[in-house]
Amino acid sequence: MIARIWRGWAPATTADDYQRHYAAEVAGHLRRVPGFRGARLLRVWEGDEVRFTSVVFFDGMDDVRAFAGERYERAVVEEAARRVLSRWDETVVHEEVAITVVPG
Repeated sequence: MIARIWRGWAPATTADDYQRHYAAEVAGHLRRVPGFRGARLLRVWEGDEVRFTSVVFFDGMDDVRAFAGERYERAVVEEAARRVLSRWDETVVHEEVAITVVPG
């Protein structure tokens, strides 16, 4: 499994707007991608901004390409997100998931 990791920052005034965008638009798009295995959106205050970290899980790199295209190292930041974020990473990190621990 592959984790696709990306960060973006939003001012306090639009941070909730980005979170709603992720929950509705990004999540809806991801659910239609073959090999999508889940996602987490993390948030933390950094000064007067909120930093979001998106971690999206895919079965493999072919599934990442189905989501992001052949230039899969580039971030996918839709126009609606660009309007509410103050800045974002232009590239993403892909890491192999070595261990998954679940409750039980």
